[in-house]
Amino acid sequence: MNLDTTNPPPKLLIKGLGKRYGDITALEPTDLVVNTGEFVTLLGPSGSGKTTMLQMISGLTEPTCGQLQVDGRDETTTPVHRRDMGLVFQHYALFPHMTVSENIAFPLKMRGFDAAKIRERVIETLAKVQLDAYGDRFPRELSGGQQQRVALARCFVYRPQVVLMDEPLGALDKNLREHMQFEIKRLHREFGTTVIYVTHDQEEALVLSDRICLMNHARVEQIGTPREIYSRPKSIFSAKFIGLSNLFEGEVSDAGNGRIVVSNPNGKFEAKAENCGPLVNGHATLVLRPEHLRPGPAGRGQNSITGKVSEIIYVGSDTRLVLSLDDGETVSVRHDPTADLPEMGASMTYHWPVDVAVVVS
Repeated sequence: MNLDTTNPPPKLLIKGLGKRYGDITALEPTDLVVNTGEFVTLLGPSGSGKTTMLQMISGLTEPTCGQLQVDGRDETTTPVHRRDMGLVFQHYALFPHMTVSENIAFPLKMRGFDAAKIRERVIETLAKVQLDAYGDRFPRELSGGQQQRVALARCFVYRPQVVLMDEPLGALDKNLREHMQFEIKRLHREFGTTVIYVTHDQEEALVLSDRICLMNHARVEQIGTPREIYSRPKSIFSAKFIGLSNLFEGEVSDAGNGRIVVSNPNGKFEAKAENCGPLVNGHATLVLRPEHLRPGPAGRGQNSITGKVSEIIYVGSDTRLVLSLDDGETVSVRHDPTADLPEMGASMTYHWPVDVAVVVS
């Protein structure tokens, strides 16, 4: 990875940061650049190393190797209380004996702000999290979403240069979690703070992030914008973890003239060579998203597949068809909501343009 150290320096520059616990590797030596005001999400399954990285950035965990720079300064060994970083966790950790206003004021008092400035900041921050009328209430008198907003307000009130969030919405139900995603996005935009966010929820990462750092087995799998990660996965893991993908495994039967062909018992599938990663021993997997398939025979510059409708899955805003192929494999198709649904067991042919498929090894 090309680490940009030109002036001005990035907000965070992580160089070879890693962590081992005896024979167990929690995080392989990792490089990451985070620019000022950027929202970067560390996304991955349990045990992928995302929380370990966040804790080393915060100072809660000491790295085994590597360096952390903040605004060009080496902060690798700086104690957590001197890093000027705000922390928001899944459990709100509010003081139950303090009112909402007192909870929000607490970090300002600890930093020696005068009383007038504290009142001003608390009022301003309460308004930003839409809790103006709740300042005199205690945490037990609030809903889960309101408590999480207080936790966010307490973090943002003293204007830390970096905010670190570790699964902050994990304890909320789906509707409230979606609402809070937009609250966090709005706060990030209004305060302009640099945010590092940890989650295992792919949809949450796609909604919130400027860039996603996808992690697996204690290392970085892929870094890119949400669109790049979704549209151009660089590995089978990336294709499977982000969104729903159809995977056609096979042998590379042709490569050249700007194209690559992957062959298996279901047919020959062509992709642009520019959408192809490094190949290993001529074996490859073509990745195709369900929304790219269209019903009907293939035209020029297109691929096609035929199968029988084995499942019709209705999920409210979307309907997905599952096609069973001759070799027992299945293909997921996003159904056009304006078209009639096919019958179960009907034989259907779908096609897709060559340039939408990605080939990984």
